[in-house]
Amino acid sequence: MLKMNTVIPLMFGAILGAASIYFYLSVGSENVSSVNIQEGKKPLYWVAPMDANYRRDKPGKSPMGMDLIPVYAKDKAHTNDAKSVVEIAPHVVNNLGVRTAPVTFKQVSKEITTVGYVQYDEDMLIHIHPRIAGWIEKLYVKAAGNPVKEGQALYSLYSPQLVNAQEELLIAVKRKNKTLIDAAKARLTALQISDSFIDNLVQTGEIKQTVTFYSPQSGVIDGLKIREGFYVDPGNTLMSIGQITHVWVETEVFERDAASVKQGQSVTMTLDYLPGKKWQGIVDYVYPTLNASTRTLSVRLKFANPNGLLKPNMFAQVSIKQEATERAIWIPKEAVIRTGKNNRVVKALGDGKFTSAIVVIGQVYQQEVEILEGLTTDDVVVTSAQFLIDSESNKYIDVNRMTQPQPPVTTWIKGEVNQVMPAHKMINISHESVPDWNWPEMTMDFMIDSNVDMAVLKRGQMLHFEVMKDAEQFVVTQIHIVSEPQVSQATVNGIINNIDHEERRLNISRDAIEKWGREAAKMDFIAAKNVDLSAFKAGEEVIFTFEVRDEFIVTNIVSQHRQNALHKKHADH
Repeated sequence: MLKMNTVIPLMFGAILGAASIYFYLSVGSENVSSVNIQEGKKPLYWVAPMDANYRRDKPGKSPMGMDLIPVYAKDKAHTNDAKSVVEIAPHVVNNLGVRTAPVTFKQVSKEITTVGYVQYDEDMLIHIHPRIAGWIEKLYVKAAGNPVKEGQALYSLYSPQLVNAQEELLIAVKRKNKTLIDAAKARLTALQISDSFIDNLVQTGEIKQTVTFYSPQSGVIDGLKIREGFYVDPGNTLMSIGQITHVWVETEVFERDAASVKQGQSVTMTLDYLPGKKWQGIVDYVYPTLNASTRTLSVRLKFANPNGLLKPNMFAQVSIKQEATERAIWIPKEAVIRTGKNNRVVKALGDGKFTSAIVVIGQVYQQEVEILEGLTTDDVVVTSAQFLIDSESNKYIDVNRMTQPQPPVTTWIKGEVNQVMPAHKMINISHESVPDWNWPEMTMDFMIDSNVDMAVLKRGQMLHFEVMKDAEQFVVTQIHIVSEPQVSQATVNGIINNIDHEERRLNISRDAIEKWGREAAKMDFIAAKNVDLSAFKAGEEVIFTFEVRDEFIVTNIVSQHRQNALHKKHADH
């Protein structure tokens, strides 16, 4: 796409200056010629082709030796009801790099791409609790992650209450009181004593001082919280046993995609752990509430894992496939001009004529946008240089603007929003170089004009924005939203385990992230180019901010020790 900062000089030279040669504004398509030839009408004044501020009340020459151009009055009543049409000479169309594309009327199978984490299937996750207080005499599983089989011994427990319960059963057997026998057996069963143990107790009459408990299912040990000699009671969770024949993947989708996700949709998943391999699964559950902080919807996916290759806490990339939409009008995403208050496109009418149209957009998918209102199947839209043409075609911009005081010099810039400060009517943007003003790439603050809706601005947006020099200030007067932020970000405490300064890679044991529902974890991160790692070393406690992209990118990091020392210094003063 032609950059705005190279288009604007051509705009002022070719559009405003040489308006009578290349562009002329028409009041409705049926009156295109009326702007070129104003037979029988008296001009309001004459203006220099290359300087709209140079005006005279009669024909003559401009300071550059060019003939002055007459400016005529227009029928305002008609102009207010008509669409503005811009006509551009063929060679100017070519110089501007104007490209067009016909609208398409089709069905689209949308695919939502996001990331997630592999988790145990909680439908098959069992938590082991004791039914009675006692001491762990023997622990048969030593570490989390160990596999177990159904019926395998887990631990042996010594409990005086279990000894008493066995004695009660033997007393009832000796008395041959069926009611007492049944009651004593029921009590032992409620304490998770197996039928084989009870039968053996009745047959041998031998009371066991310790009782062994067994795994109710096959799987792997998760969250082992006991060791031999521990005293436990019914309030303790001793361990969990999870099956990995099926796994869940917890993921999130952006609010705009929430309506497209339905239970039962097919899902494709890939992992960095096994590049090139794909897993097929389904959407198992769509959570009913939206995360207020991240504006995302949590979605649970389910995958078969017969070989055990999928392991809990693995990072995964997933693609959720949506059923084909109903046939609709779709156009390239770059054809849409987003200003916050409305969405517009520039239509190519043929023979070098163009006009703007307000559209209502529907779904956005990869490089295409669905159009609900504003276009027909016969339309052709402009996909490059449309910002320039739209500014000429806008109904508020016509030849009469030359009669108004000229604003200070302006230019269009492309950049990314870093911070929005509504209370100060300011915005911080990292922008590209600006040849018009001889600016390099840099990050700076801009004031926001009162006509710009600050409510639509947010961190991470890519903008085309118009800047006006106003005394010592630079004021943003117009914005076109190019893309919305799609990066999840979190700030968290952690300890650096290892740091590779050459590859800018850090291994950090981070705290839990409550807003994402993520437990504490040990993970690898990559430092962004602007992050200085020279002062950090292994073992240092830090506070850091990271973004979820193709990798986890650290965008800011500070030492907790230095931060606390700084706070103390300020407090002492």
